[in-house]
Amino acid sequence: MADIKRIGRHLLQHRWRERRDFPPKVLAAIEAAIKAGEATHSGQVRFVVEGALDGAPLFRNQPARERALDVFSQLRIWDTAHNNGVLIYLLLADRDVEIVADRGIHAHVGTAGWEKICVEMETEFRAGRFESGVIKGIEAVSRQLAAHFPPQGGGTNELPDTPVVI
Repeated sequence: MADIKRIGRHLLQHRWRERRDFPPKVLAAIEAAIKAGEATHSGQVRFVVEGALDGAPLFRNQPARERALDVFSQLRIWDTAHNNGVLIYLLLADRDVEIVADRGIHAHVGTAGWEKICVEMETEFRAGRFESGVIKGIEAVSRQLAAHFPPQGGGTNELPDTPVVI
């Protein structure tokens, strides 16, 4: 059964919130942080912010983690040569950050390592520092990728660096 408070929060979450917290200038800074991070490793990082769930995902009470897994699949982040793609997903209405990592990097970092990064990002978000929180998260993910997947010659950028706003 869907949680009525959560449904209300998601239905009242308008697109203005995404635009307010993630204006073009902030999205450009996030893209630059992804590019800079990917220069230090051979992994692939994507950032997705979703203001609120709607339709079937909302009414079947889909958790943020499950939604992040759907987005990870839809964006084909799992489809990297070294199985080292990472999604940083933010569901604004729930104030929930989820990191989904492909098996190659997840085997090295583990759930606890990703959760630590999520908690640090959520702390920044609670203080209203969305740009700083995302960039710190990208930097932390990039440090993990650099430790386990150092740059390889003229590696190709397999996935776009542009943040996705849903």
